[in-house]
Amino acid sequence: MAANTDYAVGPDELALLQAETGIHDETELKEHVLAIQQQALTVYDYPCIRRFGFVRLKISKNKPAYEHVLQLARLRPNSILLELGCCCGTDLRKIVRDGWAPSDIVASDLHPEYWSIGHKLFKSTPESFPVTFLAGDAFDDAFLSTKPLQTGATPQLDTISSLNELRGHVSVIHTASLFHLFGEAQQLELARRLAGLLSLESGSIIFGCHAGLPSQGFTQASDNKPMFCHSPTTWCALWDGTVFEQGMVEARAVLKSLGKVLNEETDFYLMFWSVKRL
Repeated sequence: MAANTDYAVGPDELALLQAETGIHDETELKEHVLAIQQQALTVYDYPCIRRFGFVRLKISKNKPAYEHVLQLARLRPNSILLELGCCCGTDLRKIVRDGWAPSDIVASDLHPEYWSIGHKLFKSTPESFPVTFLAGDAFDDAFLSTKPLQTGATPQLDTISSLNELRGHVSVIHTASLFHLFGEAQQLELARRLAGLLSLESGSIIFGCHAGLPSQGFTQASDNKPMFCHSPTTWCALWDGTVFEQGMVEARAVLKSLGKVLNEETDFYLMFWSVKRL
């Protein structure tokens, strides 16, 4: 669906778009997606939007973690799932179709416009897709801090105004293409903030994907600026031993090479990872 076939959507994305929008003619669907893309680019010119990342599925490609999450949906009714950096909500449409109740989901992004654009993309409304959306900056203590865990009853999602109200109550946290937007110190800080949201119950999980490297270091971002990347080894060590006390979680990470995506000299690796509480 993109002019550059390297970024054409796959069969899973096409099927989801057709099912959600009701547009089955591929030419008409392409025109619809292109129009939405232009709206999304006016919010912020993220490279992933230019490359149609806003309609590509990432949540289900992290297969072992995703299978565990779907199992939690069956075994823990009314558990809370949070997606941080949700953009237009494509991954959330997928997990709702696979069995997670939309009323138990919180979506969050720095730019609230993306959530509205997502409704246009999928031809939905807040009533037909009743996911709680919160706009905010994950590095703002007023929105998400590292204060002690919350105790007491799980809050009603339709009454919360910040992620701080969910500290210690979230069973599943998903984030995609977010961590690599920040430097090494900020990645650690964000990890600590997310860790505070995670339920203490065994099996609770944080998972996602972002740019990585076989060895920790820097790669060239699409804007020609250096982008810090963890390796699977350093990323797992960050969670198991730094963010969490060693042995409290099971951390896994694997790299997938996508080829010469950002430049003609360097392979781009996407790291799929999960951190599950033991």
